Amino acid sequence: MRRNPGLYLTLIVLAAVAAGFFIYPAGFGANNRPWRLGLDLVGGSHLVYSVDVSKVASGDRDSVLNGLRSVIEKRVNLFGVSEPQVFVARSGDQPQLVVELAGVKNITDAIKQIGETPILDFRTVEQNGSSTTFNPTNLTGRYVTGAQLTFNQTTQAPEVAIAFNDEGAGIFERMTGENVGKPIAIFLDGEPIEVPTVQQKISGGKAVITGKFTVDSAKQLVERFNAGALPAPITLIDQLTVSPSLGTNTLQKAMVAGAIGTLLVLIFMLGYYGRLGIFAGLALIIYILLTLGVFKAVPVTLTLAGLAGFIITIGMAVDANILIFERIKEEMKKGLSKTAALEEGFRRAWPSIRDSNTSTILTAIILYFFTSSFVKGFALTLLIGVFVSLFSAITTTRLFLYVFSKESNRK
Repeated sequence: MRRNPGLYLTLIVLAAVAAGFFIYPAGFGANNRPWRLGLDLVGGSHLVYSVDVSKVASGDRDSVLNGLRSVIEKRVNLFGVSEPQVFVARSGDQPQLVVELAGVKNITDAIKQIGETPILDFRTVEQNGSSTTFNPTNLTGRYVTGAQLTFNQTTQAPEVAIAFNDEGAGIFERMTGENVGKPIAIFLDGEPIEVPTVQQKISGGKAVITGKFTVDSAKQLVERFNAGALPAPITLIDQLTVSPSLGTNTLQKAMVAGAIGTLLVLIFMLGYYGRLGIFAGLALIIYILLTLGVFKAVPVTLTLAGLAGFIITIGMAVDANILIFERIKEEMKKGLSKTAALEEGFRRAWPSIRDSNTSTILTAIILYFFTSSFVKGFALTLLIGVFVSLFSAITTTRLFLYVFSKESNRK
């Protein structure tokens, strides 16, 4: 990097310029990659449902809750919510499902659709030329006592085991006996989730679905089975609606606050460090463009909490520059040349920068995996911002200083 710092710096600047065009609302990425905003910035509804799992065995509850979450995500997508936020929460011993619908317009119909119990049913399959006909049967989820992930004893391949009650076992035995060698479709909420072929007549009320499953795909099928088979009704207990105009107003205020804060930081760095402050300011602008580009490319759902996490990382990026500059000034006071002071300043500042950012990274990871909703959004933007700020301080600022030192030495 030191052999040709100008080239590397040019590449980073070009990347930042490209990111600027990408994040601009009318830029080249606006049509196929719009900003993804949370309901507190674009408006929408925050719904909380209680889940009655009193009739579900304790060992099946997690599977049922995950299955319900998956079903609800599919349901709300029908209402124009491209990225619904659906997650499981707990209030004491009572499990809850939280649904965040950003930008949804017909909230009444969405609430009605979400609140319906998932419907699981089995259908025979009939081929009519090139078309396939699914014929409903009387075998539904009410006869299924549960499903679980199992593994083949010979191949260790993942499988899905289904169990029926006594009445369901009889229906299933007759159905499989009449359809040996033919497929039977399993539907959830009117959509096929699996179409296994019957290998033989199955008695005893237990069946195994085999196929090219991965552990994750088999687990997902188990969750969907249990969501439609086990009794776990949901009830809406809380609703918070944010109007689109309020969300837009909040977004504008957040953008203005972030711009003012960044401008004040730039003025401080320029006034206190002079020419070094210019390089810190340029590195900070590049950092902001690259980070926002990552947010849009991933894409990250931005909320007020997420914006707060991003703004915090701006301060952290500046803090790293301050540590570096102070170390460089100390080394220059000892009589070292600019190049030597630069090297030694970065070397001595790095442990402090590394330790402070590592602790922040660990905190962000913990918050992301052990919290939900707005806190998770804060943690994600904080985590991404810290990684990019490390790159900005160690690479971008360093390259600016290398180029500056090289030009000064020539003079």
